[in-house]
Amino acid sequence: MKKGFITRLIAGQYQLKDIESGIIIEAKARGKLRFVRVDKDDTFNKNIGERTKKEQKTIQISPKVGDFVYFEKQEDQYFITEVLPRINDLKRPDVANVDQVLLLFSVIRPDFSFTLLDKFLVILGQENLKPVLVVSKIDLVSEEFLKDLQNKLKYYENIGYDVYYINSKQRIGFDVLTHIFKDKTSVLAGQTGVGKSTLLNALMPELNLKTQEISDALNRGKHTTRHSELYPFNEGYICDTPGFSKIDFNTIRESELKDYFIEFQEIECKFRDCKHINELGCGVLEAIKDDEMMKSRHENYVSFYNEIANRKKIY
Repeated sequence: MKKGFITRLIAGQYQLKDIESGIIIEAKARGKLRFVRVDKDDTFNKNIGERTKKEQKTIQISPKVGDFVYFEKQEDQYFITEVLPRINDLKRPDVANVDQVLLLFSVIRPDFSFTLLDKFLVILGQENLKPVLVVSKIDLVSEEFLKDLQNKLKYYENIGYDVYYINSKQRIGFDVLTHIFKDKTSVLAGQTGVGKSTLLNALMPELNLKTQEISDALNRGKHTTRHSELYPFNEGYICDTPGFSKIDFNTIRESELKDYFIEFQEIECKFRDCKHINELGCGVLEAIKDDEMMKSRHENYVSFYNEIANRKKIY
């Protein structure tokens, strides 16, 4: 039995890198992989909703890009026989064993969204993944407009997030960006149309990935990436994945949400189980009054809290 690393998935056909030889092969998943018995502590046993409980059960497992697997050859066909335990497992984008996620946001077309940014940060916080914010298309706005956005994003830098600004077409900002990929499996994530494929083309021109302009009428792009694939870069891998339309909080409880707004941990609040919503004397609310916390961050927190509290529970 040999060990491999999945670098591409197209229509049920997997591209593997043989860990020992480095040879690239094509393989299919063996049918028995589809249903596997797992116990409650297995890395494949994930909650699908807030109220679900992990227990021993039979689940469907499909290999995905980023998986380490065992494979074997039968006659003239390679088959994946086992998927090894995952460090982490993302659904959108659909990739496993990720070191960091580059959140690519455009300044304009589509417009920068702090609400979507904060949603991403919550989801990645729950998955214990390191987010890196990359702001693209800085050449399409005035210097004043960009400066205003940079001032707002300075708050995110101050609470611990890395932020980079790039113009992929002219490779502006790449001198300080490329080092973050070294020895890491990185995922590009963001709305369609923000320039993921354009960024990859700038980093690796030999890829010649298809790109498409943003729709002026819809303020969003069409999907140009049709499959998930890992590309070798700077002794690591970069994953380009199909875009997506939404993210959700299905497995997050109201009481846990505050854990993923990292600045809350640095603000002293006298109430042990404070919701940080409208409690008199709440330290977070006082921090907002004193301009120590970004008001829109708290507004998004309250909006997400209400969204979670009002959703239909999944059992």
